[in-house]
Amino acid sequence: MTFITNFPFFSIVGSLFFAVLIFATQSKPRAGRILAYTLIVITMCLSATTAWYTWYTGESFTYIMGHYPAPWGNEIRAGVLESLLATCFGGILLLSIVGGRKFIIHHLEDASKHYLYYIMIALINAAMLALLYTNDLFTAYVFVEITTLASCAILMIRPGGRPAAAATRYMIFSLMGSGLFLIGIILMYDITGHLLMVNIWEAVQNLSANGYYRGPLLVAICLMTGGLGIKSGLFPFHYWMPDTYGAATPSSSCILSGIISKTYIFVLIKIIYRVVGVDVYYSTGAHNLMFLLGIIGMIVGSVAAIRSQKLNRMIANSSAAQIGYIYMGIGLGDIGIVAAVFHMLCHAITKPALFLSGAEIIDASGDKQDFYSIRGAAYSRKMAGLLFTVGALSMTGVPLFMGFISKILFAQATIGHPYKILFAVTALAVSTVLNAMYFLRTVINLWAPDVHHQAHQGSLMSRFSFKATAIAFIVLNISLGISAQPIIDLILKGLAML
Repeated sequence: MTFITNFPFFSIVGSLFFAVLIFATQSKPRAGRILAYTLIVITMCLSATTAWYTWYTGESFTYIMGHYPAPWGNEIRAGVLESLLATCFGGILLLSIVGGRKFIIHHLEDASKHYLYYIMIALINAAMLALLYTNDLFTAYVFVEITTLASCAILMIRPGGRPAAAATRYMIFSLMGSGLFLIGIILMYDITGHLLMVNIWEAVQNLSANGYYRGPLLVAICLMTGGLGIKSGLFPFHYWMPDTYGAATPSSSCILSGIISKTYIFVLIKIIYRVVGVDVYYSTGAHNLMFLLGIIGMIVGSVAAIRSQKLNRMIANSSAAQIGYIYMGIGLGDIGIVAAVFHMLCHAITKPALFLSGAEIIDASGDKQDFYSIRGAAYSRKMAGLLFTVGALSMTGVPLFMGFISKILFAQATIGHPYKILFAVTALAVSTVLNAMYFLRTVINLWAPDVHHQAHQGSLMSRFSFKATAIAFIVLNISLGISAQPIIDLILKGLAML
């Protein structure tokens, strides 16, 4: 076994160790921030190396922690897709906290408490990696809960009653989803007697082939799907999004919308492929419900975004619509899941860009979010205006940007589904028009001349860090919009390895 196969384990355990190190730097806020940056860069490098290794060998690998088999030991399984997402999500996590650094400092005025935020970042990094790599269903639940607690913590760093209320609402919905997910795991364990994904898969295949426990299997699958759907914001459980994303500090909004919700969806994809099997999962019909709820979410989220009177709420409601795209793709199966995974990457890159640029625009408008107050703000924060424009064009589906590739893949995925193609294509067309209505309206408003607009400049360091982050997001979006095929090939290979 090559030494590289230890890298996923090192990444998870190292993140937990760095959380302890950051705690020890509470008297030196700058040291905690540097440690958090260092941690993310290291785990990104380890994940990228793992992605290269699994791509080069053409095989995934399993790492048995403690070298004891189940049920005493635990397993990590890494393939191209897991390590690719770990690398991308790590990069987005880093860009989110670097680009939003000014707002972290502003919203958490007591410098002696900054280290707490970066401890939560380290825990989120550990939980994200564990959810991507774990081969054990109960371990997935444990880190889902760690993610929930850390997410609530980074929501509440912004002072005031509204962030606290938003965090409480987020906690309620998250615990509801976690509870359903746990009950589904318990029922699956009761049916199969296993917690390791590969062992559950073997047991489920035998039970399905012999026609045993069809009812309990259906209930377990629906419970796990529903739990993860609630946590990721699937319609009609998306109503926590506008308040949560809108009230949080920009970096926290970026992390929650760009990374955490996508990690939950990837856990669901792992359940489809590695826990119950694709054929068994789609034979239950659960995908049809996801397809229907995804389409409704696309339309409802877009309509809510059009009706929004504030910039942050518009971006947050748009997230609900984009989550609908992903679940619609999962409901289509095969190419639909490829489109869903690609759109996960698209949304993970674009949505943090929109939240960060939106925060700069609001800052330039005297902390006002209404569309009249932000008129012409792009002239005083040109980089923020450019970044928002790129993100808006991508979400609308304009060619040369990532979002266009996503919509092409979704349209291709409808081929071969005679009963779904009409609904899916119609929903894509309507949603695209609605996206253009609110995103392009906002872009035009930002670049409309307004001689009365007053700029509120930040510090030189905060402007430099934001500009560097903005350039990185723009380059990523356009590069993957122009040359998406290598990523699509990696997704196809990764799904085959699952």
